[in-house]
Amino acid sequence: MNYFENITSFLVSYPAFSYFGAIVFFFILLDLVYNLLNAIRVHLVSCRVDLKARYGNWAVVTGCTDGIGQAYAHELAKQGINIVLISRTMQKLKDTANEIESQYGVETRIIAVDLSEGKKSIDAVKAQLGDQEVGILVNNVGALYEYPKYLTETTEWELWSMLNLNIAFTTAMTHLVLPRMVDKDKGAIVNIGSLAADAPIPMWPIYSAGKVYVQYFTDALRMECANTNITVQLVTPGFVSTKMIDFSKSVPLMSFFAPTAPQFARITVKTLGLTDETAGFWLHGVQHYCRRLLPKWFVMRFIQRVMKIFRQSYLNEDRSKSSTKDVQKEEKD
Repeated sequence: MNYFENITSFLVSYPAFSYFGAIVFFFILLDLVYNLLNAIRVHLVSCRVDLKARYGNWAVVTGCTDGIGQAYAHELAKQGINIVLISRTMQKLKDTANEIESQYGVETRIIAVDLSEGKKSIDAVKAQLGDQEVGILVNNVGALYEYPKYLTETTEWELWSMLNLNIAFTTAMTHLVLPRMVDKDKGAIVNIGSLAADAPIPMWPIYSAGKVYVQYFTDALRMECANTNITVQLVTPGFVSTKMIDFSKSVPLMSFFAPTAPQFARITVKTLGLTDETAGFWLHGVQHYCRRLLPKWFVMRFIQRVMKIFRQSYLNEDRSKSSTKDVQKEEKD
């Protein structure tokens, strides 16, 4: 008798296990149907919410001069919402503000602060923000390793920078703005999480753990605001074509899995006010669902293999660039 016949014989002898398996399968199927129906409702059936009418005239976007943050600022400005832009580099802030004002005819404010400096960062923002009205807060700022690396290779500066940007500043910024929304009983907080929260990621341990924090923080805050007119939304993208994942241009299929930041923001902003959580891009939603079904050990080992490929690809390209520079230097000499 082979292995499968032994299993079949065991299940026949103990039908309770078969019933348990049927119940588990039923709930998995129910969850799949619910997610499909919710996706259809959000993306195909429901009308887009008038964000300005529902939440107010001003939005604050952190980490807004590149990537997802910049794309969010543009999408919100398209709806006639004025934007407070918070990031580190003054010239990039001015360029982004000028672009938004000229394209959409809205007002902008800029706050230039190095957001990786912990309490010093939030104190500077608090002083410059003053009593500014805030209808929507997009906590987008975050940090990722230059390339996949082991914790022993991570510098102390990188460690604190990621903790401050991915965890501390999001929390402190929400703590600063939320009382204003409570006073008016309206507002929206959008926290940009990640599919990285679905499983621990070797060689991205601080980043993936930080995104778990963002997920739990957002879910808990939503429950606290349940009896108000304040929306608390979690956005969990996978790879999006931004500078954050530009550590290897030779990674295969990257473009298939990674929409551009404007494409991602265009889809995701439409869901604000319609759903508490979204992956945005449909393929990211599929990845999220599949990761929930698979055993954690399997997902972690698969991700570890992928991260090693990314890491090696970056190191190979880095060596190639170094060799080219050496050759060019010799030729000049």
